[in-house]
Amino acid sequence: MMGEMILRNLLHRPMRTFIGVLAIAVEVALVVLIVGLTSGILTETAKRVEGVGADIMLQPSSVGPIITMSNSPMPIKIKDRLLELPHVRFVAPVLLQFNSAGGVEVVYGIDKQSFNAVSGGFVFHQGHDLEDPDDLLMDDLAAKAKNVHVGQQFRLFNHDWNVVGIVEHGKGSRIFVPLATLQQLAGATDKASIFFIKCTRPELTEDVMAEMKQILPNYTIRAVKEYVSLMTSTNIPGLNAFVDAMIALAVCIGLLVIFLTMYTTVIERTRDIGVLKSLGANSPFIVRAVLYESAALCLGGIFAGVGLSYAVRAGFLKAFPTLAILITPEWILRAAVIAMLGAVLGASYPAWVASRRDAVEALTFD
Repeated sequence: MMGEMILRNLLHRPMRTFIGVLAIAVEVALVVLIVGLTSGILTETAKRVEGVGADIMLQPSSVGPIITMSNSPMPIKIKDRLLELPHVRFVAPVLLQFNSAGGVEVVYGIDKQSFNAVSGGFVFHQGHDLEDPDDLLMDDLAAKAKNVHVGQQFRLFNHDWNVVGIVEHGKGSRIFVPLATLQQLAGATDKASIFFIKCTRPELTEDVMAEMKQILPNYTIRAVKEYVSLMTSTNIPGLNAFVDAMIALAVCIGLLVIFLTMYTTVIERTRDIGVLKSLGANSPFIVRAVLYESAALCLGGIFAGVGLSYAVRAGFLKAFPTLAILITPEWILRAAVIAMLGAVLGASYPAWVASRRDAVEALTFD
């Protein structure tokens, strides 16, 4: 009986039911996509750094986990000191340059020989490796997003580069240029923003880091595995607060829509409530009816929201191939729980109002 009554109530006002389901769907999609976008970008960035193949990263002091252009690049001669350490096999200096033209990205200025030694070299889809000072490599996702092909010229940092190769994504940056050329353009001659160190054996990483801390005490030294574990929203200043604020906003949308929907429903059905009470329905029955109806509305919104999340992600990835949106079962479940709690909370006051209706007054309500 209860189930049939709830279904008929929802179908009685199909447009209002649709709007309620859509609002819950937007709430769920916002939570899933906002968390998915932040997690996806951080996870993808960490995987690309891990894909360089190094065991240790050396950076200037007081740097955060996000690899961007350093305001205090280090002398490139540090490479020679590092190579003198036992158990250090290769050292690749890299100059990072932040580029916001046509997107947000970090360009790697690399020494081809040392970077290939650490990373194992690029996998080429087209073209060849860096040879001339104005050569540029781009990964396959960036090339697709920018519609760039081998043989074209590409304008970057007010400089014309020759695109000589399209490489497999996953080795640090999406764009690679010769280190010496980028040093000249950035005014950072004989400087590097980061050093990638490859040990003779991975299990010697901690020993090498201890030796590095003795000769370079004022620098930030991290194992790449440690860096990967740091790439979460909780470790990025302000990002976790932003995510929490967006989730709170999404919850408010769902809660207010459910509240408005159920409150107007209770007002419209005052006479119906009076009939139910005259037939023996008590206050707990009325409360359950209102809460179950809001839960059914929310359940439809949750399924619609999950579908909307995947549809929006597919659209974004088609338009922006370099974007990363990570949708996980954990956050789908969390979003569903958040939406359901918001629906119950939003329907609580209307349910209480309905249960307080006097049967005689309700039957005479016009």
